[in-house]
Amino acid sequence: MSEHANLLKRHRAVMPSWVALNYQDPIEIVGGKGNRVTDAEGKGYLDFFTGILTNMLGYDVPEVRDAVERQLATGVVHTSTAYLLRGQVELAEKIARLSGIPDAKVFFTNSGTEANETALLLAAYARRSPQVLAMRQSYHGRSFAATGVTGNRAWTNVSFSPLDVHFLHGADRQLPQFAGMTDEQYTDACVQDLRHVLATATSGDVAALIAEPIQGVGGFTMPPDGLFAAYKSVLDEHGILLISDEVQTGWGRTGQSFWGMGNHGVVPDMMTFAKGLGNGFAVGGVVARGDLMDGLHAVGISTFGGNPISMAAANATLDYVLDHDLQANAAKQGATIIGGLASAADRLPIVRDVRGKGLMFAVELADPGTGEPSPPLAAAVMEAARERGLLIGKGGLYGNVVRMAPPMTLTDAEAAEGLGILIASLEAVNEEATR
Repeated sequence: MSEHANLLKRHRAVMPSWVALNYQDPIEIVGGKGNRVTDAEGKGYLDFFTGILTNMLGYDVPEVRDAVERQLATGVVHTSTAYLLRGQVELAEKIARLSGIPDAKVFFTNSGTEANETALLLAAYARRSPQVLAMRQSYHGRSFAATGVTGNRAWTNVSFSPLDVHFLHGADRQLPQFAGMTDEQYTDACVQDLRHVLATATSGDVAALIAEPIQGVGGFTMPPDGLFAAYKSVLDEHGILLISDEVQTGWGRTGQSFWGMGNHGVVPDMMTFAKGLGNGFAVGGVVARGDLMDGLHAVGISTFGGNPISMAAANATLDYVLDHDLQANAAKQGATIIGGLASAADRLPIVRDVRGKGLMFAVELADPGTGEPSPPLAAAVMEAARERGLLIGKGGLYGNVVRMAPPMTLTDAEAAEGLGILIASLEAVNEEATR
């Protein structure tokens, strides 16, 4: 048995069966430089999935590496939040300023799941209510409350939750009742449904709406720009808080706005973040209005949240994003790739939709004969791209979407290379599917 096969066998023996691995023959990534990685067999790949939107700057970035090594050299990798943490304060100041939220304060966690748990706690406490609104097809994490506000059965293990949750329309324009609607008509239909949900399914004192501006696991589905502004006008009438889950959409990745919710012209009451901020180091958090953050009466800490190593990496990463205007680069490279994919889609019957903003884009696959969602086609495109040296991801309500989020440092040449591989992979799978 090869060492690779032995590692896979050992993985299956000790890891849960529900921890999925990409590809029929899973790979072990052992090296990375720039926007490329190398597997244990020595094969190189251009990375368009970045550890699920986490290696935002790519790999082995000198500025991040040097910041972490400087902190390691002090001998202090942990003290807990029981002590002053300079890097934590500095990062919180930056995020509070960038958030646009009045009198903002920041609490650091270890992950997006934990950040969403914190935001839901803040909202439920402030409003004295367990009632929460969420979006159909959403994903907010794997913990008890986070799965309760996840509107995708594939990621929800139990039907009960500590929260009383009602799900809204907004990213489901594929449904027959919305066919042929303009953005304005669809937004109006969603707002009317929100009012109806509030009037019929709740007791009125709803705590919050939690929403991803672009749904990650949902396959980069998204509402028309402005829908959340329309929702917020209704929420404000009832005192309902708006939580924007920016775990995947933050830091300028959409190209259009620094925060995904900014694409709707809205400043939420709270935002959660994680993933890309640490460029691979574990960091998450909540930025919220000061009165909401300070409202909790019980004592709280985060043992590992905001630790010196993660803060060193996150400060260096955020500084790099701002200093190099990576939001503008995301807009530029995303326009090239999304435009190229959209042009190719016209001659590929397996492609149902191409969508995205900036360096978040996806291709939805469907059976060319029936038009039904096709998870096997999405899996085939992933395999075809891997064979050609490109790593991509998969998602969607039915598992029929390939989704991509390259490093925000992507160059013109890498964008062209990745686009070429994607089109070649789609062409190969399309040819096989339409024989």
